[in-house]
Amino acid sequence: MSVVIRIEQLSKVYHLGEISRQMLWHDWRRKLAHAPEEDDPELFWALHDVSFDIRDGEVVGLLGRNGAGKSTLLKILSRITSPTRGTVKIKGRIAALLEVGTGFHFDLTGRDNVYLNGTILGMTRREVARKFEEIVAFSGVEDFIDTPVKRYSVGMRVRLAFAVAAHLEPEILLIDEVLAVGDAAFQQKCLGKIGEVSRSGRTVIFVSHSAAAVDSLCTRGVVLDRGRVVFDGTQSAAIDAYAESRTVGTNDLRGRSDRRGSGEVRVTRLQLRNAAGQSLAITRSGAPVEIALYFERGAPGNFATLAVQVTATTHLGAAVFTQANWLNSTAFQELPERGVFICRIPRLPLPPGHFHLSFRVAAGEREQHDIFDEMDLAGELHVEAGDFFGTGKLPAPKSGVCLVDGDWRLESVAEPALAS
Repeated sequence: MSVVIRIEQLSKVYHLGEISRQMLWHDWRRKLAHAPEEDDPELFWALHDVSFDIRDGEVVGLLGRNGAGKSTLLKILSRITSPTRGTVKIKGRIAALLEVGTGFHFDLTGRDNVYLNGTILGMTRREVARKFEEIVAFSGVEDFIDTPVKRYSVGMRVRLAFAVAAHLEPEILLIDEVLAVGDAAFQQKCLGKIGEVSRSGRTVIFVSHSAAAVDSLCTRGVVLDRGRVVFDGTQSAAIDAYAESRTVGTNDLRGRSDRRGSGEVRVTRLQLRNAAGQSLAITRSGAPVEIALYFERGAPGNFATLAVQVTATTHLGAAVFTQANWLNSTAFQELPERGVFICRIPRLPLPPGHFHLSFRVAAGEREQHDIFDEMDLAGELHVEAGDFFGTGKLPAPKSGVCLVDGDWRLESVAEPALAS
């Protein structure tokens, strides 16, 4: 297979804050041109000396935390922004779906925007017309195709934008994590289309927080961390490498600097426990588990509206569930100087896998309330197979990220009487 994208020592540097009057634009460009220091506090390296090739027909999953440089790389490949240093060589026509509504004119109708977006992607009007009915049918906005796009919901714009990008037969398709905005049925439809595009021999670069999607659709995975390539290999190995990079080795949180909040209440340790209060390293599907957040009160005060919540995420950062004291109207009144918040989950609804825990302690349940302490990747949750359903059976690993109990029954239905 021939190389269709060659990335060589690619770097993108941003200046933090506004450029002062004393530092004119040409001075800023000159500073970047003379090997800027990595530890310069005025600079942010979105990408740093990134190099790799992508061959014709490869489906590459791009993985990394928020801020790792994934979106910046796709914007450079799609020529939305230019690199600070390095080169990109592309052989073939690119279609990109990076942000909701990119390339749309909101005052024009959906019909006009299909032609406009197709033109932006380098297609002729005849090519767009040949695919128009198929694009509209896939998007599901047939009833609104002659309505101005500014009246579309976000989901409708996503569906139409994806339909245009996927149906206009580019040699290279770039897809950022925009499908999360659509409903579940449309996401499955899009994943099916991506699979169809990849099987047709075209090249796809796919950014997603869905491990199942990356594993099933991609043939290769590239992991970015702080603007650098830290892994390049098979998609399964890349998922494992990314999961390992997100692992925090200790639950003692006192030395962690990646927290947010004012500190009136500060979590010092996260512990997983069984029903007897004993510390756990591994739990099982369907087993009771306690999540204990040890804390210190930094200042006296009335904490009657205190909101404490924990969120479990997949190893790619997608939220699986959130539990909080305010969901069942549990109030914490006077807080001791040192104590522990305990969240008990009677039956852990997770399949076997590796999950992460984050927490948030705030003055109230709404996001605009003052945050006392908040941290991502505060703890790990290793889950092994357990008897969640009481039958010793579990669904296949790719069946979902949550287990839901249910009952099945069979009923007969009488034939309706024919009208006389």
